[in-house]
Amino acid sequence: MTTLLRRELGDVLRERRRAQGRTLREVSATASVSLGYLSEVERGEKEASSELLASICGALSLPLSQVLIDVSSRMAESEGLVQPVALPVPSGDVVSASAA
Repeated sequence: MTTLLRRELGDVLRERRRAQGRTLREVSATASVSLGYLSEVERGEKEASSELLASICGALSLPLSQVLIDVSSRMAESEGLVQPVALPVPSGDVVSASAA
């Protein structure tokens, strides 16, 4: 089964909103988005524009980049991909690696 980006995005936004103890009504008012539309975005039924996402993230005091990182991690997991591990590399050094 294919994982839809809009579903993962909606799940992340809903989880973050609930973790803050906020209602759909509160966030929709702060983000200047209709309650019904925000609900559809959270359920993965509507594709949100970048402007709308920025407004929702602003209302939740979340960086859009962090929301996208969370969504990306979920998508990679559903695709069975291994998340890359960031390793500290001293500046100026060149490191090269290839998968065998």
